[in-house]
Amino acid sequence: MKRLLSTLSCFALLAALPATASEIWVTNEHDDTISVIDIETLEVVRTIETGERPRGITFSKDYSVVYVCASDSDTVQVIDPETGEILHDLPSGEDPEQFVLHPDNRHLYIANEDDAITTVVDTVERKVIAQIDVGIEPEGMAVSPDGKIAITTSETTNMAHWIDTETHQLFANTLVDARPRHAEFAKEGSELWVSSEIGGTVTVFAVADQTPLAKISFEIKGVHQDNIQPVGFEFSADGKTAFVALGPSNHVAAVNTETYEVEDYILVGRRVWHMAFSPDHSMLFTTNGVSGDVTVIDVASRTPVKTIKVGRFPWGAAVRP
Repeated sequence: MKRLLSTLSCFALLAALPATASEIWVTNEHDDTISVIDIETLEVVRTIETGERPRGITFSKDYSVVYVCASDSDTVQVIDPETGEILHDLPSGEDPEQFVLHPDNRHLYIANEDDAITTVVDTVERKVIAQIDVGIEPEGMAVSPDGKIAITTSETTNMAHWIDTETHQLFANTLVDARPRHAEFAKEGSELWVSSEIGGTVTVFAVADQTPLAKISFEIKGVHQDNIQPVGFEFSADGKTAFVALGPSNHVAAVNTETYEVEDYILVGRRVWHMAFSPDHSMLFTTNGVSGDVTVIDVASRTPVKTIKVGRFPWGAAVRP
């Protein structure tokens, strides 16, 4: 009888515990906070305080911690996603804006906008292990799937800088259009995509020899060309579509990754910056800086289905399954 009561008590306890839901974490530049969105309810369920001007955000591979670029605090903060507690800070160089976690789950590659360097930080030993000179105002960061190449984009130099992650040396510099903001590897690491905000384009490179394969332009009826400014982008689960945030045009473009042609434009909030997919890639969440909200896009139909109010000037986004 005691064993039965004990078993029933355990079931009752488990039933009383809240179910763990997937979340989208959004950094709010002007509020120094993170808004946590429950993917099932599409509501903000938590607000977490951070250092000054949080921008880049990424989870560790096992989702045990989340890293946040607190740009005006000149640090990367390590946060416990369960409690929202800041566990410690990491050295980052001045004004960290974007970063990328190496596939080894240990090394962060950080763009330091004010110093024209890329800083490499060992997250276990909590120390800087390399600082690499790059172009003026670095921002975008990417790392290849095999971990052998890191990319930094420099806004003023208008280049993508190719870094050997073993030697921490540059081995190539490639020109792109004005003010490159974001970079991502595609097609299992065989391509590199770089967005140019003022140039209004996305350039695609062959990784093998760093030669340009395509340059993608955008045109939206009724929107002045100066307002079409590509920034962040994400690839669909099957890799066939790139969704590109087009800044003050207030649209996201859907680009065919085989033909490099734009297939659709999706209306979202004002000044769309970055995006994150739900774990099953059925929904895409965009951060809209000026309107202070997140647009939820149904990926299958490529239509916006909800707007979620968050903090002031949302910037980065990351998914927690």
